[in-house]
Amino acid sequence: MAWFFSEQNEINDRHIIFGEDAKHISKVLRMKKGENITLVTPVGMQYECVISKTDAQSVEVEVLSEKKCENEPDIFVTLYQALPKGDKMDYIVQKCVELGISRIVPVVSARCVSRPDEKSLEKKRLRWQKIALQAAMQSKRGIVPEVCDCVPFEKAVDLCSENDINIIFYEEGGKPVKDILNGSPKALGMFIGSEGGFEKGEVELAEKSGASAATLGKRILRAETAPLAALSVIMYQTGNFD
Repeated sequence: MAWFFSEQNEINDRHIIFGEDAKHISKVLRMKKGENITLVTPVGMQYECVISKTDAQSVEVEVLSEKKCENEPDIFVTLYQALPKGDKMDYIVQKCVELGISRIVPVVSARCVSRPDEKSLEKKRLRWQKIALQAAMQSKRGIVPEVCDCVPFEKAVDLCSENDINIIFYEEGGKPVKDILNGSPKALGMFIGSEGGFEKGEVELAEKSGASAATLGKRILRAETAPLAALSVIMYQTGNFD
């Protein structure tokens, strides 16, 4: 079933969809009167709807049922991702959203080769947010994960203090993830480096702030592979692949 996100917290018995979503439903998917779609609100309510009318600018739907969306993991995971080269961040955003990430914070660390200016970064962030939306629709998420403004590594370390647990993945070694995930954390931050990884001083700074250095095994993963492997391990260890 087609899956879309509404900007409204509540949807009435009859609801009209405008803009890009309406065009996608009518022009791309070529959906007609009588076909079913799902709408999810920012507060995580899931509405099963049937199309009652379409035209060039809008799609009208009738709500058949509503319930709390149950597709979200029970842990809020924030990815602090050091900027990789090229368009690798596009792939990272897309796949991490599919795997259940809740928020993505792009980070400039010491070994980042990619260092766009502020204007370029905002354009990239908007593109990444659109990729997150499309991935959330495809994977039937209950939320659209936020792609935040890019921050320096030191700022990211300050921001991560709101999490219950923080993990910095370090190619020079650390603890297995299963040994770090004590209890049932509700919010977790994971730091992933760019192609050059993190400098030792950055790892030490994160550890002083309470983060734990972790390993993903003896093999060195590419910058675009590491966040997917790390997130998969976290989701598995917390029972979100059950």
